[in-house]
Amino acid sequence: MFVEIHIVQSFAPSNLNRDDTGNPKDTEFGGVRRARISSQCIKRSIRMHPAFSQATEVDLGVRTRWITRLLVPPLLEAGKPESEVLAVATAFATQYSKMDKEHTSVLIYLSRNEIQAAIQGMLKQWAGIVGNLQEKKNPELEAVVKELFKQVKNRTGAPDIALFGRMLAEKPELNLDAACQVAHAISTHRVNMEIDFFTAVDDLAREDPTNEGGLGAGMMGVIPFNSACFYRYARLDWELLLRNLGGDEDLALRTVAGFLRAAVLAVPTGKQTSFAAQNPPDFVLGVVRDDGQSWSLANAFEVPVQPARSGGVVSPSIAALDAYWAKLMEYYGSNTIQPAVLTLADSAMLPNLAPYQTANLDAWGQKITSALRKE
Repeated sequence: MFVEIHIVQSFAPSNLNRDDTGNPKDTEFGGVRRARISSQCIKRSIRMHPAFSQATEVDLGVRTRWITRLLVPPLLEAGKPESEVLAVATAFATQYSKMDKEHTSVLIYLSRNEIQAAIQGMLKQWAGIVGNLQEKKNPELEAVVKELFKQVKNRTGAPDIALFGRMLAEKPELNLDAACQVAHAISTHRVNMEIDFFTAVDDLAREDPTNEGGLGAGMMGVIPFNSACFYRYARLDWELLLRNLGGDEDLALRTVAGFLRAAVLAVPTGKQTSFAAQNPPDFVLGVVRDDGQSWSLANAFEVPVQPARSGGVVSPSIAALDAYWAKLMEYYGSNTIQPAVLTLADSAMLPNLAPYQTANLDAWGQKITSALRKE
């Protein structure tokens, strides 16, 4: 059973997700260059949006190489000597993963419950752990880590970890398959990159006696940007999400609700101070299906959308998606598919999806989660 999200979202001039050269990310699709926002960027935006944690009512997991910084303050608060705390935290991190000087060699992704379990385990075995810090083996610490691995194998208490998974090559028992797949967002049309040349004024330049009239810029530079209407797609595996959360259906439903809301509201933060491209989606289609299929609707835009006669690519993009949806339903459709639409577009543009429109974001999310409850 899957939940799918299809979003049409147009951004004003922006550089939401840039590559190693500072340019907006792009790709070729349908024989033309498209603007692109990476899936990693989108997932982090969703994960960090307040709507996600507000809906789940659970703290986000922590992804860091500085695992010792998570352990030291609570151990000090528990009254353990400062001279021992850092050594114990470092020994735990070394037992948990390979260390690179003061931090782990790779990112570690932990739920708050897992962090607390590690702290409690170390506090219970403190004397033995401290007594063996100088030895090659530390049986008490090894037992703490082993018990933690046992508790978290194939499950987590953090909704974001359950959604997006985690992988630690050296500790495969900690791996968790992601319940959510997120596609790179691509523009529905051809896009050309543009360059903004800017100057910054030195406020005190006029006071410089060597610079008559205070002429000249304090600095100059360029910012690459583009403007595009994006198609975004994500798919959530309901059964896998349930398993990842240890069978907690109530938390799984809250996780879906938080993911849906944050996916609609979250906007990448790249260069927003310069562009303020805070543009909400014009169209959102949510689909609950238990036919085992998955449909990305990206091929609705394989032939790039052309602006309408009066201008604009949002309306033609929504119309193209609606038409492609109808074709897929005709050839592969199933009665087990339950769509829900949220759109700013006129119903006349949606001859196939108009019957599934909902009144607002709350109603849209409730329709999808209600379909999951019925199952």
